[in-house]
Amino acid sequence: MLQWVRSILYIIQATTAMPIFGLVFAPWAMFSKRGAYTACKSYAAWCMWTARWMIGLRCEVRGTVPDGEVLVAAKHQSFLDIMMIFHALPRAKFIMKREILWTPVIGQYTKRMQMIAVDRGKRGKAISKMLADVDAGRIEPGQIVIYPQGTRVAPGAHVPYKVGTAVLYGQLEQTCVPVATNAGYFWPRRGLYRRSGVAVVEFLNPIAPGLGKEEFVKVLESKVETASDTLLAEAGWVRDA
Repeated sequence: MLQWVRSILYIIQATTAMPIFGLVFAPWAMFSKRGAYTACKSYAAWCMWTARWMIGLRCEVRGTVPDGEVLVAAKHQSFLDIMMIFHALPRAKFIMKREILWTPVIGQYTKRMQMIAVDRGKRGKAISKMLADVDAGRIEPGQIVIYPQGTRVAPGAHVPYKVGTAVLYGQLEQTCVPVATNAGYFWPRRGLYRRSGVAVVEFLNPIAPGLGKEEFVKVLESKVETASDTLLAEAGWVRDA
């Protein structure tokens, strides 16, 4: 019961803090992309810091964080892993659904940081549009972050890896850095309860450019799913029989 109370209080303060950070940094963010990045990184840091003492949840980043132009293909389980990856990367450019642009506060800042918003639709049309949007969004060097499964996936759920990541990997001809996480165990995609423990985002060994689509997807899925299952087991999660 105590953890439920702590969880609800944490969510209230984190939700309240978002527009406050947005307003405080707005004058700087309006005229500077750096200001927008600083605002969002500060909010992510705030959420992770308050999670530690309010709900007993510590956030840990493992592996070598890339700082050059790379494709980052990440496991996505909750809003927490978004914040952890964004805070860790020097200049992340997330590929996200276009609807987020209309979200209060978040939408305005994602526009200012020139995140890559794509429309959902038929697979072929969606991929073509994504490639065009990525080219248009590569105005400045950075790390392009994509979720290969296309959505948040609960621990233990099987969602196939989509071909869009492989197509993007082939077009960019860049190194791909896979990312594993167990964040969904502590911060579920639905519900108010937050577990205590250690949430981990782990940057894995990179995949060099040059693989074919099928081979790339197979290697990527094996790396991310194996490492994510290991992190979940470390956290105490047990797969249902």
